[in-house]
Amino acid sequence: MRIAEIFYSIQGEGKLLGMPSVFVRVSGCNLRCTWCDTPYASWKPDGPDMTVAQIVAEVLRLAEPTGPRYVVITGGEPMMFKDLVPLIDMLKGVGSHITVETAGTLWLEGLPVGGIDLASISPKLANSTPHERDGGRFAQTHERQRINLGPLREFATSVGGVIKDRQWKFVISSPQDLEEMQELLATINGDLDEPSQIAAEDILLMPEGTDAATLNERSRWLAALCKTHGYRLCPRLHVYLYGNTKGT
Repeated sequence: MRIAEIFYSIQGEGKLLGMPSVFVRVSGCNLRCTWCDTPYASWKPDGPDMTVAQIVAEVLRLAEPTGPRYVVITGGEPMMFKDLVPLIDMLKGVGSHITVETAGTLWLEGLPVGGIDLASISPKLANSTPHERDGGRFAQTHERQRINLGPLREFATSVGGVIKDRQWKFVISSPQDLEEMQELLATINGDLDEPSQIAAEDILLMPEGTDAATLNERSRWLAALCKTHGYRLCPRLHVYLYGNTKGT
C-alpha cells in the first residue's frame, strides 16, 4: 500500500471525537474534491510503498504509550487497496478498534466479519466538484464518480456483519447543501429494510473549512440545522488544536 503518513493524534471528528488514535493515511484517491485538505493523498499522492507488516509495526511503535487500541485507516480512499483486507486482519490480531474512513464510492470484497468497528462514510455532495481547481480538468470524472449507490447500500446493510457501527458524514458549505443530502439519504433508505435504514443520529454535519474562524461561523448555523432535524454536529477538533497541518 502506498502510505502518505502514519501518525498518533486525537480523533477530531465523529463518534470517537477526542479519542487518542493512530492514523494510517493511504495515498491515492478516485475523487478530486475541490476543498480536499489532504492533497498529498489525492491530488498529488506521495509517500512510500509499505507492506502490511511494516504498517502494523509502525502503528505499534507509535501507539506504545497506550497500545494500538484505536486505529483509523483514512486517505485518500482506503477501499481502493486490496491490502486493506490483510491490514484489518493483522490490526484486529493485535487488539485494535478499527475505523475506516471512506467516500463510499467503492466496496471491497473479502472484508472480514466484524473487521470494521466503525465505518465513517462521507458521500461527496455537489459542493465537492472541482469546477475551478486545476483548470477544472477533473470535474467531469469527479462528478461521475462521487455518488455510487451500490457501495453506499453495501455500507448501509453490512452492520452486524463486516461493519459493527457506522456514521454518515457530510461536508456542508452552505444551508442549500442540506436538501441535496436529504434527497440522497431518501434514495438510499428507499431501497432498504427498516433496520438497515440510516438513522438521524448517525448523520453527521461537518462544516467545510480549514481555519477556526470559518468553522466557527458555519458551525453556528449547522448547530441550528442539527437541532431541527436530529442530526449530529461534527466539529473538527484537530483543526482547532493544531491547525490544518500534516501529522495531526
